[in-house]
Amino acid sequence: MTGAEALDALAELYGIHPSFVDLGGVTHETSPDTKRALLRANGLDVASETQIVETLAAETARRSSRRYPEEIIVESGSPTSLDFGGGAEWSVTEDGTETVVAEGRGSGTIALPALPSGVYDLAVRDAARVEHVTLLAAPCRLPSVEDLTGCNRLWGLSAALYGLTSERNAGMGDFFDLETAASAFGGLGAGFVGLNPVHAMGYCDVETASPYSPSHRGFLNTSYIALDHVPGLGGKPAVAELLDSHGVELERLRASDTVLHAAHKRAHRKMLEMLYDIFGREAGSRAAESFDAYAEAATPATLRFVAYEALSERHGADWRTWPRDVSAEDAPEDRARFHLWLQWVAERQLQRAQTRALDSGMPLGLYLDLAVGPRRDGAEAWCEQDTVAIGVSVGAPPDHLNPEGQRWNLAAFSPARLRAQRYAPLRGILTATMRDAGVVRIDHVLGLFRSFWLPDDGSPGAYISQPFESLLAIIKIEAERNGTAVIGEDLGLVPEGFRETMRGHGFYGYSVLQYEKTDAGHIRDPKSGPAQVLSCFATHDTPTLRGFRQGRDIDWWEGLGWTDAETAQAARVQRRTDVAALVALGDESDCGVPSPEDDGDRLQNAVHGALAGSPAAMVCVQLDDVLGSTEAQNLPGTVEEHPNWQRRHDLPVEDLATHDGLASLAACMQRAGRSATPFSTEDDDNDP
Repeated sequence: MTGAEALDALAELYGIHPSFVDLGGVTHETSPDTKRALLRANGLDVASETQIVETLAAETARRSSRRYPEEIIVESGSPTSLDFGGGAEWSVTEDGTETVVAEGRGSGTIALPALPSGVYDLAVRDAARVEHVTLLAAPCRLPSVEDLTGCNRLWGLSAALYGLTSERNAGMGDFFDLETAASAFGGLGAGFVGLNPVHAMGYCDVETASPYSPSHRGFLNTSYIALDHVPGLGGKPAVAELLDSHGVELERLRASDTVLHAAHKRAHRKMLEMLYDIFGREAGSRAAESFDAYAEAATPATLRFVAYEALSERHGADWRTWPRDVSAEDAPEDRARFHLWLQWVAERQLQRAQTRALDSGMPLGLYLDLAVGPRRDGAEAWCEQDTVAIGVSVGAPPDHLNPEGQRWNLAAFSPARLRAQRYAPLRGILTATMRDAGVVRIDHVLGLFRSFWLPDDGSPGAYISQPFESLLAIIKIEAERNGTAVIGEDLGLVPEGFRETMRGHGFYGYSVLQYEKTDAGHIRDPKSGPAQVLSCFATHDTPTLRGFRQGRDIDWWEGLGWTDAETAQAARVQRRTDVAALVALGDESDCGVPSPEDDGDRLQNAVHGALAGSPAAMVCVQLDDVLGSTEAQNLPGTVEEHPNWQRRHDLPVEDLATHDGLASLAACMQRAGRSATPFSTEDDDNDP
């Protein structure tokens, strides 16, 4: 076998696609350089033709020497007969433990008992040889909204957590603002409140603002900690004095037209340090004992993360510039404990927000987002070096909008290395995202099937297959354990049959009305849409309702030189047609005030009424749209040109419960049969 043939064979073994077809119909062959780069990313030695041949031979021999599969998926809760292992002794243990949950001797087959959902090690002993099989026991389907709530049609609101305003926060929305907003929305009959990702951004990184470029997805963004609601410090004079002493600085941050992320983080960090000292001196015994118990129970993954945060204070925010011999053991214990305390506070505050959301009448409560991946310079990439793909970035292939493709500078898990870890890093991330959420959205869910990797060496990008069925099983296991419904963000072009497969596993699709068009290019009436989706008009990446009507996205594209004047004018003509079609949906809707004079109100009423009356299991309305905001939270493809991730919601959270627009929206949803709890906008004459 030649080196080229061995390279092709090895690439096929590791799921590297030999080619792909772009949106323009052009076929891109995967080059030998790209194949070598992606194989290196999976930890293989492919430096020369000889090494490629030897690596292929070793991998082929390893796979052929096994008598039993490396991994199997079974249905949890049901006995299963495996057609291998005849005459061999076998035992099943919970992954990461020595707890034996089943054992026996095969007689032609291995008869597994009904197993609870989880990840197991199946050890098969034949003579002097033992083989280990990863056993994934998963439910057939994810929890449904109806399973979890008893309701089959809910509505909710989404908001930018950083953009929430209040009289008491530190210049950026925090977890107590979230409590207040959730309580207000729940009182109006909303079933959930959706947020941007709340993943850890890196304690020492003050520049990154995008919540979709996190440092670690398994931990929380401590910039969202409410300074005046730290557990154990309620009513402490020292806390009041601290906040008073920084009152001018906090007021300046609150008064800014946009969120000043870097300035907020510097001020916020300084006060967190002082609060930690106060906690050490004055915390109530219950809170102190709770934190001690949290620290005692910290997992190795948690300890490694807080070690990273402590080391970043000494060596900088980008671990790739650290001395090569730095390890977690080098982290100062006192600083690691401080970062552990920050995570404890953040977890407690997010948990309180979910509790308050549920107590307000929301059946689902928080709706959280799971980002595609972490920054390559951040904590997750450092903590999971044994699992992360080496020397590549996740991205997107060339298309008509981005002829050079997109490099997101996000790390990816290597399929082979993740499988070898029995998916433990992903399981931890899912648990962290789901434990305080009634519903979770997985961004770019197609990445569970295939991922586009761009090598650092400059060779073109290519697709690599993911262990699709296994990843679905892991998600179903964690969702069942946490009682969470799951949305898969499936916008754009996906392989034929992909959406149907995902629905079969219980995933909800993601339907954005401004993208929903017929083959003839006409806006599709939501009433003709599917039920197993979350339906909305806009996302953080698209124009708001008002911005859509005004063509603000077209203005931005033309102003940035991304489109010429002629194309922009044609887009505006089409936009007027789309707006008219959307307004026409209001003829059959029952939302908002009758015959509004303002065109923006007519569009809003029509769209929200059409969504409310649709069969979609979940309808989500942006707070920006209710408040009449024009600009989107993010303009994809820009960094400095557009105020991405900085826009505030104009209305303070203290006033949400009494806002007329929200009350009208809630009434519309209630009339359409979507309200989780009845409410009334009329004054109660019996109120004191």
